[in-house]
Amino acid sequence: MADAFDDETEQTVTMDEYLKGVEAEELEADLVLGGDEGKECTYNMGYVKRQAIFSCLTCTPEGNAGVCTACSLSCHDGHEIVELWTKRNFKCDCGNSKFGEFFCKLCPNKDVENAENSYNQNFKGLYCTCGRPYPDPEAEQQEEMIQCIFCEDWFHEEHLGLETVNEIPRDGDGEPLYEDFICKTCSAVCSFLTLYPQTIRASECQAGVSASNTSKDKGVMESHPAPCANGKLENSVCSGSSGNVHAVSSSTNHVAVEKESSSNGTLEQNNCSDACAEEDSTVHTACVLGSGSMVAPPTTSERKPFFLAKSWRESLCRCENCLGMYKEKHISYLIDKEDSIAEYEKVAKQKREEKLQKQEGAELDFINKLGHVEKMEILGGIADFKDEFRSFLESFDPSKTITSSDVHQIFENLAKKRRRT
Repeated sequence: MADAFDDETEQTVTMDEYLKGVEAEELEADLVLGGDEGKECTYNMGYVKRQAIFSCLTCTPEGNAGVCTACSLSCHDGHEIVELWTKRNFKCDCGNSKFGEFFCKLCPNKDVENAENSYNQNFKGLYCTCGRPYPDPEAEQQEEMIQCIFCEDWFHEEHLGLETVNEIPRDGDGEPLYEDFICKTCSAVCSFLTLYPQTIRASECQAGVSASNTSKDKGVMESHPAPCANGKLENSVCSGSSGNVHAVSSSTNHVAVEKESSSNGTLEQNNCSDACAEEDSTVHTACVLGSGSMVAPPTTSERKPFFLAKSWRESLCRCENCLGMYKEKHISYLIDKEDSIAEYEKVAKQKREEKLQKQEGAELDFINKLGHVEKMEILGGIADFKDEFRSFLESFDPSKTITSSDVHQIFENLAKKRRRT
C-alpha cells in the first residue's frame, strides 16, 4: 500500500534546481531568438541574414508566409503558431497580401510580397522526408530532429539515409562531433565539398564510438537546439525529398549546378545577397582545390548526407573562381560568418550578457537614487522576509513538500507584521 502512494507522489525539486532550470530555459530562449526581445517588427531591417521566424496557420494555412518574433507576440497572439527556429535571408511577411485584410500592428506599411523569401514544408508544420508534424501526435515518443543547413528542413535520425544511426558522428557520451549537417538531397548541390580534405568532415572513425551507447541511439542531438536541432525544431529549400540536382563542370573547371523539377519535389535555391561572398574573409589568389579540379555528380543512389566538422567553413576556398561558383549556386552564405548557427548563438549570448549587466546597472541606479529612509525600509523588508522564511523552515516538516499555499502564508504573515508596526 505504501508503494502505491509513493508512485503517486509528485516529483519535487530543490530551490536551487528550480532556479537553475529557469535560467537554462531563459538561455535556450535567448539562443533561439538570437537575443531578440520581440519589441519591434524586423521588417525595416530588410532581409535579415538569420532570425527567428514563425508561421501562423490561423492566418496563412497554406504555409506560405513567415513572421518575426515581435509580430508572433503582438499580432498573432492566440493563433496557431509554428515555431521554425531560424531562417536565413528572411523578411517579415506579417500583414502583407498573403494575410488578406489583416494588417501588421507594428509595421502596417509593407510591400505586397517579399520576393526573396523562401518557404518549405516547415511553414505548414511538416518536417523530414516523412512529412510529419512536430510534435507528432501519433508518435509514442517525440524525437529531436537534425536540421540541414542548405534546405533548412528537419530530419529524424532514421530518415537521414544512413545504414545505421551509429554513423552519426558522436562522442562516447552521445554528444555531436559535428557543427553542421547537409541532408542527402542537398548533398548533390555541394558535391564540390568532396574535393576538400576529409578534415572538413566530422570524424567518420569516431562515429562508431556511439555504437556501444545503444541507449542514446534514439536521442537525436540538438543542433541547437540542434537546430540542427533545438531541438525544437529551419533555403535553397528542399520542399521534397527527391529533387533532382545535377552537378556539371563549368569552363573554369569548377562545379556548377543545374536545377530540375521532379514529380516528387523540387529544390529551390536560397536567395542570398551577392555581397555575402566578399564578407568574412580575404579573397584567395590561388584556388585551394588546385587547378583542373572536378567532381563527378553523384547519382541518386550514391548521395549521402554530410556531417561537417567545427569551423569547416573557414576551410572553403575564396579564390575568384570559387566565389563565382558560390554565387552561381546561390550559396554565398556558406562563407558568410553571420550565417552560421554557431555565430548566431554567440551573438545571442553576448546580447544576453549585455542585457543582464544593464539590468544590474538599472537596479543599482534605482537604489542609489533613493533617500536614506527609503533605503532603510527596503533593507528592513528584506531582513523581515529572511526572518519569516527562516522561521517557516525551522517549523516545517522536512518530509513534506512546500506548496503554493505555504508560500502565500509566508507573505500573509509578513503583511500582518507590517500592519502591526
